This record gives sequence, C-alpha cells and structure tokens, in this order.
Amino acid sequence: MALAFDEFGRPFVIIKEQDQKVRLRGLDAQKANIASGMAVSRILRTSLGPKGMDKMLQSPDGDVTITNDGATILEQMDVDNQIAKLLVELSRSQDYEIGDGTTGVVVLAGALLEQAQKLLERGVHPIRVAEGYETASRIAVEHLEKIAQKFDFGVNNIEPLVKTCMTTLSSKIVNRCKRSLAEISVKAVLAVADLERKDVNLDLIKVEGKVGGKLEDTELIYGILVDKEMSHPQMPKQIEDAKIAILTCPFEPPKPKTKHKVDIDTVEKFQTLRKQEQQYFDNMVQKCKGVGATLVICQWGFDDEANHLLMHRNLPAVRWVGGVELELIAIATGGRIVPRFEELTPEKLGKAGLVREKAFGTTKDRMLYVEHCANSRAVTIFIRGGNKMMIEETKRSIHDALCVARNLIRNNSIVYGGGSSEISCSISVEAAADRYPGVEQYAIRAFADALDSVPMSLAENSGLQPIETLSAVKSQQIKENNPYCGIDCNDAGTNDMREQNVFETLIGKQQQILLATQVVKMILKIDDVISPSDF
Repeated sequence: MALAFDEFGRPFVIIKEQDQKVRLRGLDAQKANIASGMAVSRILRTSLGPKGMDKMLQSPDGDVTITNDGATILEQMDVDNQIAKLLVELSRSQDYEIGDGTTGVVVLAGALLEQAQKLLERGVHPIRVAEGYETASRIAVEHLEKIAQKFDFGVNNIEPLVKTCMTTLSSKIVNRCKRSLAEISVKAVLAVADLERKDVNLDLIKVEGKVGGKLEDTELIYGILVDKEMSHPQMPKQIEDAKIAILTCPFEPPKPKTKHKVDIDTVEKFQTLRKQEQQYFDNMVQKCKGVGATLVICQWGFDDEANHLLMHRNLPAVRWVGGVELELIAIATGGRIVPRFEELTPEKLGKAGLVREKAFGTTKDRMLYVEHCANSRAVTIFIRGGNKMMIEETKRSIHDALCVARNLIRNNSIVYGGGSSEISCSISVEAAADRYPGVEQYAIRAFADALDSVPMSLAENSGLQPIETLSAVKSQQIKENNPYCGIDCNDAGTNDMREQNVFETLIGKQQQILLATQVVKMILKIDDVISPSDF
C-alpha cells in the first residue's frame, strides 16, 4: 500500500494492482465478518444437546463421516472464509484443551456476534462492545466459581465421575449405552491416572475398533490389544505367564550393505549356503530361548523357514507389529525394545500374565490380547459396532468422555448442565450491568442475552417452545434463587439438574466463555478487509 494526497491535501490509499483487489471497510466489513461467523454457528446450533441432530459430511475422496462432535464437523467442512476459519480454530482449541463443549463454544460465539451486530447498527463503537464483552466474561467466570460444587471421588467411589461422563455421552449417537461406556472411560482414566500429581496421560489409553458385534460388546482390556495373530497357525493360542522379547531386528540372515553376487554352480555349495542360513536362524531362536523368552514380538517379518523353525522350537511369535503398538506393549509389560539379538538379556523381557488369541464371529479375524501385565498403566478400550461410521463416532464420543474424566481428576469442580449455568450467569451479568455507567453496559446486557442462546438452542432442539421454556426456567431461577434449574430436554418432569444428574466440568464451561469472548473481540476489531477478487 502507498499513501498519496489529492490537491486539497487529503490522504488516500493506493493499493497495488487495485483492480484485482476487493476491499470492504468500516461497518460493511464488520457486518460481513459477523455474517460469516453466524453462518458457521448456525450450522452447529442444531447439533447441540441430547436431542441434537447429526451431520453427514462427505470428503473429496468419497469418505463419509457422520458425527455430532462440533470440532469434527468444522474440521471436515471445507471452510473458505477467513472469519469462519477462526471459528473452526476456536472449536479446535476447545477440543485440545478440554475435549468437550466444542459445539457450545461456537454457538456462544455466534450469539455474541449476533448481539454485537445489533449494537453496531445502533452506532456503538466496536471497541466499546469488545470491552463490555470482556468485562461481562469476567463476571460470568467469577459467577461460575460461586455456583460450582466440588465432589469427592476415589478409586472405589467412581459414581460422580461416571455421571459427568454420562452427561457428555448423552448428546452423542451412543447414548443408549452411555452408562457402560461412561464406566469404561472412567475406569480407563483411573487405570492410567497419577492421582498424586493429578495428571493423566491419555496416550496410554489405546482406543481400538473392529466392525461386527454390537455396541454393548465394547470392553475395557487391562493390557494391550494388537490387531495381529500368531505367525504360524499351529503355534499355541494361549500363553500364561509369558516372558516377551520385543524385537526391532528382522529374523533373517544379515545382508551385506555393499552390492554382492553369489555364484553357485554345484549342489554342495547350495547345501552349504542353506545350512549356513539355517545355522543363523538356529542361533537367533536359541538366543531368544536362552534368555527365557516364551513369546517373540517382532517389528519386521520373517520368512517361512524362520517361521517353521520357531514353531518346531516351541517359540510362539508375532510379526509385523507397528512401532506405536510395540512401545505400548513395552510400557505395559515393563520390557525393553531390543534392536539387536546380541543385546537380549533376561531383564529386558516384558512380563504378561496372559497372552491369548481371540477369533471374532465367523470371519477369520483374530486379535491378540496381552493381559495382566506387570505394569498395568496401559489399557485398551475395544469398541464393537455395526459399521465403520458407528465405530468412528463411538471413538470420538469416548475421546470426549476420557477428556471429561481427565479434567475432573485435574480439577474436581462441577457446574450443572442443561443450560442452567448459562441462565444463572446471564442473570448475574444482567444484574452487574447496572453498576457500569458508560456505553459498556449495553454490551454487558448483550452478553447476558447471548448466554441465553445456549439454553434456547437446547429447548429448540428438544422440540419445546424455545422462548416460553427459557423464560419459565429463568423466572424459576430468580424466584427460587436456585442456579440449578435448566432446560428439561429429556422430559424427565423436573427442571432441577441435580435430580437429573446433568453435570459439566467447571473448567470446560469457563474455557468456553473465555475462548468465545476472545474470538468475538478479535472479529469486532477488524474494520478493513482487503482480499484478492474472484476471477
């Protein structure tokens, strides 16, 4: 850009290749940005809550995804507009940090933008709106602290954790077995959690899926599940008290690095070569047996001869196991990954109480279970389902539930769901607006109205009268001074979310409000958009 002056001394901007640029400025730019932000939020609005709808997305290469998870919907949508991309990143950051509430955060941001548009049309300066929002978000976050409740849970008392995970799963497609899936998620998190440090490493929880069976067959395995089978059909299918050698070196004779050529012109020479090869294999198998290994798990393959020898020497083996699975097996069994046969020692072997091969259905699919490990800090959640999409969606749902359980271990404060915490925050923000004399109070009231959009969407998606339901619940909260009244989405007959056991994590809710406010502030501050024009 360059600045020039006309004959009256007024500056004007010259843009390079001006005819190829499209420029929006001032209120038009803000309105265009707000419209694109609201368009994204409108897409997600219908998938909020237990009665929310699913979205079906088809990728360019024909893969179909059916999902209810806000972050996944926005990731898969091919968004072109820059402001819409900000909302995609907003839901992604909520997913990374909290794992749950990805739809709610975008709905809230869209509502804030909608309210901001009304204020801008009345001539309020965008910066004043942004500052008012910032103040209101602080009031809302502090109010959440006040209405939050702490609950105690222990390894033996997991009920509170399970109930909170059930709230997360109730808005997903898997809600018919939310109880069992929530229990599985909580047990998996507690198995790998370090309760003293309040830390959970979710990498130690492996989520595997296999098509077939029904959702109720989903199970938690205290160990590792490998999608492989024994290398030889006649090897034993079950090994108790297994000592596992974990190898990353191939079971085959070493090959010279340089180019080489072997001339064999007589039968004797060929026999010598074959014997030599067999000797190599024998030594390898002997080394494994010598250190006391009863099972070999190898990252590479081995040819039929090695396979045959392993079978004859009664040393079961599994080949072509991936790197990530090898690491998890090493963590679970307390073994060490061995890169060369020379380095095999008895203390590097992993120990597992039971290694078994299990077949599924009438297909020839078999999988290997490594259970009762020495160090049971690695677990696997094994999902069954009728089709691939169902399994993928269950994986995403379980990821959300795992994240919620992890957040509760980090910080065991909860607020009540069903829109109750949003309505309560809205009432307190509305009341606080009177303390601010300037134009900001309009923005603070607008923030309170925007907070109502979440319970309103919940009511709308549940087929209730949105405005009527919301005003009834709001007046009930004010009358009874009870911040736990929310939208009765499931027709349970009560508005009290304590009785319905609808919980959400406090940090998840606070993060939603803070992130949505930050993004809206950023969008409101843009007043000039210069983009290349479409040819």
